[in-house]
Amino acid sequence: MTTPTDPALEAAWRTHRPRVVGALLRRHGDVRDCEDAAQEAVLAAAEQWPRDGLPDDPGAWLVRVASRRLIDRVRSDAARQAREEVAAREEDALHRGVQTTDEQEPVTVPGDVVEMMLRCCHPVLSPTSRVALTLRAVGGLSTREIAAGFLVPEATMAQRISRARATLASGGASFGPPYPAELPERMAAVRHVVSLVFTEGHQRSSGDTVVDGAFVEEALRLARVLHDTCPEDPENAGLLALLLLTAARTPARTDAAGDLVPLERQDRRLWDPALIREGVHLLEVCLPRGGVGQFQLQAAVAAVHAEAARPEDTDWRQILVLYRMLEAVAPSVATTVALATATAEVEGAPAGLAVLDRVTDRRWHRVPAVRGHLLARAGDLDGARRSWGEAARLTRSMREQRHLDGLIEELDR
Repeated sequence: MTTPTDPALEAAWRTHRPRVVGALLRRHGDVRDCEDAAQEAVLAAAEQWPRDGLPDDPGAWLVRVASRRLIDRVRSDAARQAREEVAAREEDALHRGVQTTDEQEPVTVPGDVVEMMLRCCHPVLSPTSRVALTLRAVGGLSTREIAAGFLVPEATMAQRISRARATLASGGASFGPPYPAELPERMAAVRHVVSLVFTEGHQRSSGDTVVDGAFVEEALRLARVLHDTCPEDPENAGLLALLLLTAARTPARTDAAGDLVPLERQDRRLWDPALIREGVHLLEVCLPRGGVGQFQLQAAVAAVHAEAARPEDTDWRQILVLYRMLEAVAPSVATTVALATATAEVEGAPAGLAVLDRVTDRRWHRVPAVRGHLLARAGDLDGARRSWGEAARLTRSMREQRHLDGLIEELDR
């Protein structure tokens, strides 16, 4: 056993959370009970591991303790007598020191996490609820982080997750493997989950850091598993390509002080050429297959940026075409904001502002942030100052807030 630190505990929890929740869900169908029992296990770890040392198999330890907590919950609920007998047998086995099948599984099974994501993306839930619940139950994101990914208030997302849990509980939904007919829809939801995990790692929605490497690496791992599991699916290849091409910029995204460096100011010599080559190759293989989807289009945009040695070499006309295609395939606020930027690069700031005016929900800080850039380019410095100030008030990221404040200071010089 080794002596754990707080980062070690957090890393262990992120690594093993899907396995723990998945093991519980296979025995007990109530998502809330399983999440609560898993959370109690990590609280027990926070108390015991600093004192006793990190277990040789943290995953098995967490599964074992979470199982006991779940057993306690099941025993206390008279309405679940049918499950009590099963739980009691597992408890006896645990007390005798006999490991269950889940505890005998290796900590890192290539498809284990993806399998649990597919199970959580249940067809009785709406697409948004599937993704949100999976991010919470398996992905390890907080409700605030999930809300930031969906561009909605935290309270709204909390209600959605609560309703999703209630829907599963009231409908007696099973967490068995999906039927073949359900697989494409569930796989699409899993891709969205992986994308949001990566986004939260690549650009933290709150706190004092720009990048969370643990989230980035986990999303890359999951994207590789998805592609390895279904290599014939071009959107799986597109997702992996997008993540690789975006992750390639990570070394240049922050300066020595940890502050955000925007794309146009990054030292492109720091970009990872191996990740870029891999991402571009994936695109070259999947794009000719036809049926181009949102992740392939986003990856194509990232490839255009990656292939430009200098910001002024960027083929913005090609990017504009790609974003117009993306808006037709998968319209969203984020796509409209990106389309406004590309439009401004090709047709001028006023045209970009006209596209941005299509966005009616201004709660996402990126909307006024981009508006500020376009207003500054159009010569409206007072408007830019107001927009950047609004964006700084809306964001929960201290580093992004500092960056926006810096832009305002540059205008005042």
